[in-house]
Order: sequence, then structure tokens, then C-alpha cells
Amino acid sequence: MLSEAGSGLGTAEGSADRRRPAERTRAFRRVLPVVEGVTLLLALAAPVVLGERTDLITLLTNVLILSLLAISFDLCWGLSGIMSFGQALFFGVAGYAIALVGRDLGFSELWGTLPLAMLVGLLLSGLFAAFLLLGRKPPTSIFVALGTLTGSYAAERLVSGWQYVGAGNGLSAVKLLKIGDYEFVEGTAFYALALGILLLVYAGARFLKQSQLGLVLAGMRQNEERLAFFGYRVQLFKALVFSLAGMVAGLGGALYSYHQGFIGPGNMGPGLSTAAVIYCLFGGSGTLIGPILGTAVVEILTYVLADQAAIKAIWPVILGLVLLVVVMFQPKGILGLFLSDRERIGSYGRRRRGG
Repeated sequence: MLSEAGSGLGTAEGSADRRRPAERTRAFRRVLPVVEGVTLLLALAAPVVLGERTDLITLLTNVLILSLLAISFDLCWGLSGIMSFGQALFFGVAGYAIALVGRDLGFSELWGTLPLAMLVGLLLSGLFAAFLLLGRKPPTSIFVALGTLTGSYAAERLVSGWQYVGAGNGLSAVKLLKIGDYEFVEGTAFYALALGILLLVYAGARFLKQSQLGLVLAGMRQNEERLAFFGYRVQLFKALVFSLAGMVAGLGGALYSYHQGFIGPGNMGPGLSTAAVIYCLFGGSGTLIGPILGTAVVEILTYVLADQAAIKAIWPVILGLVLLVVVMFQPKGILGLFLSDRERIGSYGRRRRGG
């Protein structure tokens, strides 16, 4: 009986030991909502805390807008495994489109121009998706990366020599975004608008990630060949997500053009496309909130270092070294320090109850 009791005790202890990792995993997986909640609270409190510091409000508004570009890259790479070096192309072309509509047609109503920018980004990225992703043979990651990079570079060079769109000087004095008689200028109002739009885009991307389509995207990212073997049209799903990402980038480009009052060739070139990659990898790809945090850290560091007279000439080198160290020694980004792989990638299906 003693042995049986001992055996039963051992079994109970073994079951408890088996349950503990699952319990720890469930507890650990609660980190991401906490990060999202804290980030939201900080974003809501920023205008109140900063008060009259309009320069910092402008900086944070720029962070919110560039976060849309970073999320668009995360939809491609973090969720779907598409390495795109051309997200700035959709960002910049949409910015030019609404700037030209304002200049030539005198129209800058929010209800018309922002959907127009989204449509421009969607159609242009859909065109690239048809060329790069929907061929007879599945394209390699290098082919897609170089194709998008080439498109971004070619567009930048084309715009730099096109006088109708300002050539190398870009388009300045972009009309103010407005609703009726109310005009959005730099400051708290534009910050609130950018934050509201970012929240809507983030919620949509989060829903997409946790949906059945998100499950397919996760399968594509992990093992594309196996998913194709099961009958999924992988390239069609990739083209769909790539087009949606272009739509998000186009929305960001319109907001950037209105907020800065300027759009230029550099806003659609490889430089900004590479910055989007850095934002995403620095914060943590595949998490959606990581690219936002990465954008905030990089842009704030840039603002602080560039303002230091002692290191003003070498601050890009210092920033580059910081980013290089993070990417080399923490390839999952800064959120990888806190999140498990399962939480970072996502959870699907029903949870098991009990041990």
C-alpha cells in the first residue's frame, strides 16, 4: 500500500510538474497585452504631460505616422515572410497623390483624400504583387526583395527629375487636411487624429493576425512548401497581404504629407524603406506592437543625438552601432527579451482545459 501511495504521489507530482510549464506559459503570454496597454496609456497621456512643448508633440505625431509604415512592413515580413524593401514607394506615391490633388484641384477633405491615398497604395502594391508574386513559379525572397528595392529606387530617381512634381525639391506648401471648415495643423489635434487612425489600423492588423487568414500566414512563414502541398494558393495569399500592407503604407504617406507640409523623392526611396525594416527588426517583428516601439525608440534617439552639439557630426554612426548591436545580439528585437516565441508568433485554435 505504501508503494502504491508512493506511486500515486509520484504520479500526482509528475502531473503537477507537467502542468507547471503550461501554467507558466499562460502567465508569460500575458506580457503582450500589458505592453500594448502601457503603450496606449503613454500615448494618451503624452499631450497632457508635454503641455506646450509643441516640438515634442510634433515629434510624437511623426512617430505615430511612421509607425503605420513600420506596421505595413511587419504585415509583409513578420506575418507573411515577404521581404519587401519597397514599402516607402507606396508611402511616398500616396503622399504625392494627395499633395497634387490639393495643389491642382484644391481638395483636401479628410473623408476624400485619406481613402484616395489608401486606394493608391492598394492599387500600386497590387500591381507589384501581380508582377513579383503571381508568376508561374514561386518567387524567391531575394527576387521579391530586389524587385521592391528596384521599384523604390526607380521611382525616387524618376520623381527627382520630374518638374511637374517639383523634381528634387519635392512638393511643399501642401494644403492642410480639413473636415469642413476645420483644418488640422501641427499640434494636439493632428496628434489625436494620427493616434486614432493608428489604433484603427492596429486593431485591424491584430484581428487579421488572430483570424483564420492569420493562421494561413503563420503557416506560410514557417513552412511555405508544406502549406502549398495541402492545397493552399500561397502566392495568392501573399499578394493579398502585400496589397493590404501597401494600403496601410499609403495611408501613412498621406498623413505624413499633410503633417510635414512637404513630400519629396526621399520619402519614397530605399532610405525610408530601409528605415521601416530597422523599425520593425529593432522593436520585434511579428508582434505588431514591436514596430511601433521600434519606431518610437529610433526616432527619439535620432532627435536626442542630433541635438547634441558634441556628437552632431557622428550621431548617425552612434545610432547605427546601437541598432547593429541590437540586431546582432537580439535578433527578435527588444520585445524578444520579454515575450515567448509562442506569444510573439501567435496562438490559434481552442485552448485545452485542465492539465
